[in-house]
Amino acid sequence: MKYVALLRGIGPSNPNMRNERLREVAELVGLCNVETVISSGNVVFETEGADPGELESTLETGWKENLGFESTTIIRSQEALEGLVEMSPFGDLEHGRKSYLLVTFCKRPINVDFDIPHRPADRDYEIVAATSGELFTVTDTTNERTPDVMAWVESRFGKQISSRTWLTVERILKRMGA
Repeated sequence: MKYVALLRGIGPSNPNMRNERLREVAELVGLCNVETVISSGNVVFETEGADPGELESTLETGWKENLGFESTTIIRSQEALEGLVEMSPFGDLEHGRKSYLLVTFCKRPINVDFDIPHRPADRDYEIVAATSGELFTVTDTTNERTPDVMAWVESRFGKQISSRTWLTVERILKRMGA
């Protein structure tokens, strides 16, 4: 079965966070057909009969023991990502110069205690959809203010999250062969 590990806080300027090092550790812990997608901590791999929680723990230990850094690692199957695409959470919106489409993946199930769509007070972004493990936000990038969507999401749902643009999710699925 194909999966992706979504790592939080990866900076490719750190030699131990570069794609080749991430692939080495993933292979070292027994994952197969390991590939990376762009340089932001997206590790695609195959494994059979694995529990996503155990995979997360194994990889988090691997990063720390072999590369010297800690990173929240969130696992999603190819099937789960395909399900998000089928949901069409952004409707006909496109990621571009005027709108930034972002998916925040949560390590633990979340409880959304507000109506969706939801625009936090005096903010330039809107939560347009949610599942028990993902939030989908659209940011209006035409305003001069720097959007603080990540800070807001973290304040509401904790630090065990990692976000990707919708374009990156599509790239991950393409690398998975979807």
